[in-house]
Amino acid sequence: MTTQITNTISSRNLLKTPWINRFMRSRWYPGIIQWPTLIVFMVIMFQLLLGPSAAHDNLGTALTWVLWWPLIPIIFLFLGRFWCAICPFATINDLVQKFVGNNRPIPRFLKKYGVWIIDALFIFITWSDHVWGVVENPVGSGILLLTLTTGVVASGAFFERRTFCRSVCFLGGLAGNYAQAGMLSLRSTPEVCATCTTASCYKGNEKAPGCPLFEFPKTMTSSANCVLCADCIKSCPNDSIQLTLRPPTSELWFVRKPKLEAAFLSAVIMGIVFVQNVTMLEVWTSVLSWLEKAVGTTSYYVTFSITFAAAIILPVSLLALASLTASKLNKTSFVENFTRFGYALIALDMAGHIAHNLFHLLAEGKSILFTGMELFGMAATHGASTALVSLATIQLLQFGLIGLGFIGSLYIAYRISKSNYQGGAVWATFVPYATLMVVLGIINIALFTFPMAMRM
Repeated sequence: MTTQITNTISSRNLLKTPWINRFMRSRWYPGIIQWPTLIVFMVIMFQLLLGPSAAHDNLGTALTWVLWWPLIPIIFLFLGRFWCAICPFATINDLVQKFVGNNRPIPRFLKKYGVWIIDALFIFITWSDHVWGVVENPVGSGILLLTLTTGVVASGAFFERRTFCRSVCFLGGLAGNYAQAGMLSLRSTPEVCATCTTASCYKGNEKAPGCPLFEFPKTMTSSANCVLCADCIKSCPNDSIQLTLRPPTSELWFVRKPKLEAAFLSAVIMGIVFVQNVTMLEVWTSVLSWLEKAVGTTSYYVTFSITFAAAIILPVSLLALASLTASKLNKTSFVENFTRFGYALIALDMAGHIAHNLFHLLAEGKSILFTGMELFGMAATHGASTALVSLATIQLLQFGLIGLGFIGSLYIAYRISKSNYQGGAVWATFVPYATLMVVLGIINIALFTFPMAMRM
């Protein structure tokens, strides 16, 4: 049933369009995009580590946190994990592997616990950003990127393919969740693959290497680990691979093998969006003062950690409560409900993430121009507004995004209920999760009603 419905909602194979097919199969793809991206990354690293010490004067900070970071979730929505195909870390990994790689098998513990490691790193990096001021400090941002680069080099030198991207990269974990809600899907044609015995899409051949993220397109049912590198398109001897557009979130309606760690990450992302919003509100200083009095310390390490833990625990606990309620009504275990319906949060996660970052992109977008002018010795207008549109327009867009995310998550929860249960159990299961979406939607809307502080 799942395959039949998935094929129904998929559109025409984009590889039937001649210029798209030629481009994806070309030896220039994805290198023609990878190398400029790597060069820009090198400029950013130079600026962060050796450029102006003030974030509002540093082009590296502006390109990283005002342009790239806000665009990332939007890219995931429209193009899936395409960014991971052109990411400078992936390019560095491939270069290291080419010259000094030992190509050892991916360690078993990474295979088993990789996503949990990604979850932990995502939480730690977000916490450290606020405690140590990574974003507001160009050198701090540079050290973060340099640390990740060191991990990539070490992984590429010892382990095969893109072990780092699959099992360690925190952005890869975020991409894996969001790509499942994305509009671009790469899949094989089951009827064609049924008679194939070469497995070139996984192993590789003279035309292209094997899948860098250890996926087997012949059996792949999720976009979570497909980076659209086109290696399988080039290596497949039977033209089995299809590249199609699909309705956003449609993959999440019928997840065949839901994973607890991915469901947990979706709830964690919601909490991280909460804490990112709370700490950028103009009332945050007042909240911090109240918290200092309540716990009897002025240590920001302590007060922020309490806030951070509360923000993370809240959506995880609410999802757990909804799952516990549903388990009593649909006679399915708590863990199964939590795992299956955690995916329904992804649409609202993505909406909240984009809405938050939209503020930085649209309210501080001109800082990219100003810092770029100063880099090339041109005088920028100091004190001029960095906003591209009015704050009222930004807030309206934020509310619209949260509304779309709420509807998306609500519908995903309904489709998951309908595809796994029958009769009265459908609505009995859906209602607790619908209530969850309403609560999380209200919290998101409430946070975006407050004025936000600038990053640059």
